[in-house]
Amino acid sequence: MEQLFESGASTHLGAAEVALRLVAAVVFGLFAGIDRELRGKAAGMRTHMLVSLAAAAFTILTFELFYRVTAADDNAAADPLRIAEAVVTGVAFLGGGAIIRSGGGVQGLTTGANIWLAGAIGVACGAGLYLVAAICLVLALVVLVVMGWIERRFLGTGGPE
Repeated sequence: MEQLFESGASTHLGAAEVALRLVAAVVFGLFAGIDRELRGKAAGMRTHMLVSLAAAAFTILTFELFYRVTAADDNAAADPLRIAEAVVTGVAFLGGGAIIRSGGGVQGLTTGANIWLAGAIGVACGAGLYLVAAICLVLALVVLVVMGWIERRFLGTGGPE
């Protein structure tokens, strides 16, 4: 199964590890998007799942391409961080698209930040850093759910967003 195509394109990580990392990204992305989904936001569970999956895929590809370049030539110069930078930029663009200015106020900041976090969770899953992804997810849920409740209950802020 590690031999993905007849042309010999196999992965350094192995098919099972690649699948685990991608599935973890989808599952963590789902949970990261639940709050937005329950609040009826346009960027809900599916958006967060796809952002996390894409970030994980780019991270895996970064590792695989780095491995191939350095395995082919020990003196090759490869900078895998460039792909991570591109992921961060792309996800930030998506998050920015969730932010709108309406009258004198701004809406969508929390959703934009949550989309950005889904990208970080995806990068963590793609790198196989499941503990980092899980801690990010737990902290995000605390911020979104618990802090949202505290804002509404005690401060009179933190509306439906």
